[in-house]
Order: sequence, then C-alpha cells, then structure tokens
Amino acid sequence: MATGKHVAPRRTNPADESGTDTVGELLSWVPWIVVPVVVVALVRVFLLGTYVIPSGSMLDTIQLEDRVAAIKVMKPERGDIVVFRDPDNWLTAGKGEYLIKRVIGMPGDTVSCDGGGAPLKINGVAIDESSYLRSGVNPSDQAFSVTVGEGMMWVMGDNRSGSADSRAHQNDANGGQVPLDNVVGVAVFTFWPLTRMHVLDSHHDVFASVPEAQ
Repeated sequence: MATGKHVAPRRTNPADESGTDTVGELLSWVPWIVVPVVVVALVRVFLLGTYVIPSGSMLDTIQLEDRVAAIKVMKPERGDIVVFRDPDNWLTAGKGEYLIKRVIGMPGDTVSCDGGGAPLKINGVAIDESSYLRSGVNPSDQAFSVTVGEGMMWVMGDNRSGSADSRAHQNDANGGQVPLDNVVGVAVFTFWPLTRMHVLDSHHDVFASVPEAQ
C-alpha cells in the first residue's frame, strides 16, 4: 500500500508569463533603437555637421537661413564652399561663430583683381566665375592683390557685392586670410527648407587651368 503523498503540479500564473514575454520583446528591440542612435551621433560628431546660413553673402547659391550639411573630413580645394570658425571677429555679436564662403585661393596662390568688371586672376590666370556668381554681380568692385600664406586660404562669397569676405578684412590680423585649421567642413548640400534642397557644386572646372603656385 503506497504511503507517499501526492504532490499537485505547480500552476504557473498566466500573468507572469505574459509579463516575461513583454519584457523580452521590449529588450529585443533595444539594439534596433540604440545602434541607429549611436551611429547617427558618431556621424554627427566625426563626419557630418549641419549649419544655418547667417547671411546673404552666398546668394544665389545658398539662401539666407538655409540649412547646409558639411563633410568634416574633406580637405578643401579651390572652388569648395567651406564652413569655418570666425577667424578675426568677422561676425557681429549674436551672429554665431561660423561663416560660409567659397575657397578662391590656397597656400602660395596669388589672387588679384583690377576691380570693376575685370575677372579674378589666380597665379596670373583669369577665371570665369559666371557659373556661380550672383547674376549682375562683378567678380570684385574692389581692386586687390594678395599672396596666400602658409596654412591659409582666401575666401569670397558668391554674392560679391554683399559679402564681407577676405577682401573686407585685409586690415585684420590675418590680412583677410582664413587659417585652414578653422575649417569645420566642406558644404555638400542644402537640406532645409525642402523646397530648396540641392547639391552644392564646387565648380572645380573653373579653376582647372590655374597653375600651381610657384
């Protein structure tokens, strides 16, 4: 005659199982949420920056208050549109710390213009900037001639008559030239407002005939 006690099987609470399943399902989504956030953060920190245009100096290429994206790891060349930190208090108070202009001269280049409707010359060669200058605007109403120093660049806005660029700051500490170390990125496209979203052309072809600085 059996004397052992009958032990009833332990009944699981359906609510417990449901809670466990819910937690597990939520945890399974964590990598899909965290990884993209981390990737975007790394891209923003190391590869791509976004900036608001503070003035109309780059009209009609870029409009006032447009948002642009700039690649941080690109080395600037003649023709590139670059975002850079204010080198010598070019900006007035409340205008931020970044400017955007087109690179015209690189280290060793001699950049000159006779003013009026005369074309810009780089290392003695005239360039045709009609592909990006604002319609009706001269290359420079102001005559000048400069040789770009080591580690520096000469920048100008596409809206030459409305751009306080390198020409306007020749009496500053750097003579209107901008340290290459101040460049935070090469602008590649505008993304806001969506109606004006477009790729920014560096127009390297404009500078193709320019000889290297001697």
